[in-house]
Amino acid sequence: MRTPDQITVDRALLLYILQLAAPYGRLSDVKLQQLCFLCELQTFAKGLKAFHFEFFRFAYGAFSKDLDNDLTSLRRKGRIENFTVSDQVKEEAIPLLLNAIKGVEANEKVKDIVDAVVAAYGPQDSGAITNSVESVQLSTPQDPELKIPIRDIVFHTTLLVPHRIEVQAEFTLARASLSRLNAVMGYDSRPVIDAQSW
Repeated sequence: MRTPDQITVDRALLLYILQLAAPYGRLSDVKLQQLCFLCELQTFAKGLKAFHFEFFRFAYGAFSKDLDNDLTSLRRKGRIENFTVSDQVKEEAIPLLLNAIKGVEANEKVKDIVDAVVAAYGPQDSGAITNSVESVQLSTPQDPELKIPIRDIVFHTTLLVPHRIEVQAEFTLARASLSRLNAVMGYDSRPVIDAQSW
């Protein structure tokens, strides 16, 4: 289960990917899901964590219900229309996110990975990027040496569970940045009170 801070990070990075992918033409649910899955895989491969989306094997590659819910929520808040970010996101949320990234090594590395993945796969259509994802080979915890292409994994099998993956560093934002991003994205910006701090 994602924490409120992780949800804010996921939504902010999702908006960033939508803006990055915009110049490459038509985006779809399938293509966006595959782009985010590839970003998440690449960050984990570098010992980093950015997104917190769980993915499972779907008919068209990888699918995350959390990602789908975040996308729907951002649309309801008027921050996205179809797959285009609003002017408010471009003018306020993205600059806030980029400022929060500057000078934080793990965040800068994550941004570089996301930039590279979108540059490499953004020009592909949904079919091509799905083929790229289905060619990715994963291993199981029971047998890490065995590599299985995603295309050979049974539908609805869990592919990625971020909270189970150990990393050296994680993309994080300061409390003030989280609050400001939440406000710009249309969510309650009050700090979340940890029940254990009472």
